[in-house]
Amino acid sequence: MGGLDTPITDLNESLFDSKFALSPDLNTENSQQYLERHFVEPGVSHVVGDKRQPLIETTIPVFFSETVDKYSHLDAVAFPACGIHWSWRTLSEKIDALAAGLLAIGLKRGDRIGIWSPNRPEWLLTQFATARIGAILVTINPAYRLAELEHVLNSSGCVALITAQEFKSSNYLDMVLSLIQSSEGAGTLNIRSDRVPALKIVACMATDTDNPVPDKLLKFNEIMSMAGPAHQSRLDVISAGLNPDDAINIQFTSGTTGAPKGATLTHRNILNNAHFTTATMEFSHLDRLCIPVPLYHCFGMVMGTLGCVTKGATMVFPGEGFDPVQTLTAIEKEKCTALYGVPTMFNAILAEKTFSDFDLASLRTGVMAGAPCPIETMNSVVNEMHMKDVTIAYGMTETSPVSFQSNLDDSLEKRVSTVGRVHPHVECCIQDSEGDVVPIGQTGELCTRGYSVMQGYWGDEERTSESIDSHGWMHSGDLAVLDDEGFCNVVGRVKDMVIRGGENVYPKEIEDFFYKNQKIKDVQVFGVPDKKFGEEICAWVVPKEGCKLTEEELRSFCNDQIAHYKIPRYIRIKRELPMTVSGKAQKFKMREEMMEELNCDETATA
Repeated sequence: MGGLDTPITDLNESLFDSKFALSPDLNTENSQQYLERHFVEPGVSHVVGDKRQPLIETTIPVFFSETVDKYSHLDAVAFPACGIHWSWRTLSEKIDALAAGLLAIGLKRGDRIGIWSPNRPEWLLTQFATARIGAILVTINPAYRLAELEHVLNSSGCVALITAQEFKSSNYLDMVLSLIQSSEGAGTLNIRSDRVPALKIVACMATDTDNPVPDKLLKFNEIMSMAGPAHQSRLDVISAGLNPDDAINIQFTSGTTGAPKGATLTHRNILNNAHFTTATMEFSHLDRLCIPVPLYHCFGMVMGTLGCVTKGATMVFPGEGFDPVQTLTAIEKEKCTALYGVPTMFNAILAEKTFSDFDLASLRTGVMAGAPCPIETMNSVVNEMHMKDVTIAYGMTETSPVSFQSNLDDSLEKRVSTVGRVHPHVECCIQDSEGDVVPIGQTGELCTRGYSVMQGYWGDEERTSESIDSHGWMHSGDLAVLDDEGFCNVVGRVKDMVIRGGENVYPKEIEDFFYKNQKIKDVQVFGVPDKKFGEEICAWVVPKEGCKLTEEELRSFCNDQIAHYKIPRYIRIKRELPMTVSGKAQKFKMREEMMEELNCDETATA
């Protein structure tokens, strides 16, 4: 079978009735029920999700308002470490105060507003306040350093930035001030900087120590009190004029071609994906979701917060960043019924020496994603954490993010050996290098199309066309296999992406950074297996003739310039690198040599 040219939305029902017949080999009740709702083309790696439930064709603020009307006095959000518990009505009032304040300081529909912060109440308010006025939220990784921040602000054209003052080893305030130190603005609403020319406003969150906010910056809390009745009265009019296909979020994800690129997502993209992810777990307004995953990522802000909005469930944030004790405390105190995390997080929770002191009986379900889950971890999560209905999810930022997810009645074996089956209204296939769909059981590149595929990379048509082909397929770069029940197994990567503790790390970006060092002649970055993080990053560096380099010097070169998780754990200084006859680096040989040196193998993964 050749490439599939007809989008899922154009496939007619008669095609479904004939082409996607049930495979005679499937005789289990679970598989039969699945195939009655989904469409698996016999013998071919092509699946189409359930379409019986229609897509949500509205915007985030409209849907949010409907949730508030239904569940106004129920718990919407808890930040137990801060002593914060807000009802849906209270949350709505605070969001509207911020949204009106954003209007008062001159921000409007279509403006890009950056958020650079760990998980804090201000992050949550900003997410829904920007959606309320149709501004586009630009989510910035809290681990980013100066060069990455500058790139994100400029490539997205951020007009405003809302930032925390600091987090862990990152002093956000110092980095922001270094970008605007040459500004000659007329006060807090008119920053002018040569390095970030589009940026006009920076708002700073308060700290526990009440550090003074520099004169050029606004205080976040002040924005919430700046609006008058005229601004408040505009909110409903603006929200009513928004379109589900409007861009509402830019999520930056690294790429093999270099600097991070901004996946542009719409109301329709992320609202529907949030709905179907939580529907798969049978969420309702009675559920309470513990969210220790970061809000800057789709895991936190789409599957997490927005997922709760679609069901009226309660969002619980244990702390600013992941901490196993904080997470366990929040689960027990808030009686959480669900928990999100990557396998590394679950392993850290299970390994916590005080684990047995906590009552986790309220837990029922959740999502484990970001990296393969070992069977031992899954067994412990089910038996020791009471999460018998835990699901596995797979996707990418560019697909909003989830494309595959296991069901509550899938076997434990399927939940650890696959990423589940295709999501509703999503179409996926496995293609070979020629763009042809491969037979069932054969490996190829996993491709996705449907409502969940991003609009494109912000301001970058070239890289968009490289990722989304002329038939609408989003090419994941992942190697995968489909079986005749529709289960997908991700077996590798077309490119050499490294997944470290659930973070996607692209060697090309790190290599490009290393090349800024004038002593470096050549560098290759790759991953090696690691028991804790799944993979660790290794760099082989060749100095220029006459130059001396040390591992410590190169780590120092990286510190405070790139995110901590991108700094190679292993750095080796080499005289030369293994190359092909045509001059291409042979990373597989480097990987094999490092694995031998470190005495690790492919089974040594998280």
